[in-house]
Amino acid sequence: MLHISSSLAIPDHEIELHAVRSQGAGGQNVNKVSTAIHLRFDIPASSLPAFYKGALLQLRDHRISADGVITIKAQQHRTQERNREDALDRLRLLIQSVAIPRKKRKLTKPTRGSQNRRIEGKKRQGRLKTLRRTVD
Repeated sequence: MLHISSSLAIPDHEIELHAVRSQGAGGQNVNKVSTAIHLRFDIPASSLPAFYKGALLQLRDHRISADGVITIKAQQHRTQERNREDALDRLRLLIQSVAIPRKKRKLTKPTRGSQNRRIEGKKRQGRLKTLRRTVD
């Protein structure tokens, strides 16, 4: 069972974990042992509350497919157990990040001074360009 918060947990049968061979350098260990972990989590078919499902599906994250399946590949560590823990931690962090409410942006207007500085800069650039013209 993956605990997201004190009141929310994901049962183990909803998370698919597959051991695959890692990529990159590592010599004989990489070529022989399946230490990398592929984690798959189907958002629509999960027991998550509707709020979490909607927020996860709204995320623009490359790990979430169009079908709503989260795919995480963990291959940083040498052992399968550490990669499994890493993949589950990354899933937990992704789901927890959705629960944090985002602050609304307060609309602001540029100050009169900043507007004047911008206009003066444009005028200065225009005068420079007129000086670069050919003389009649």
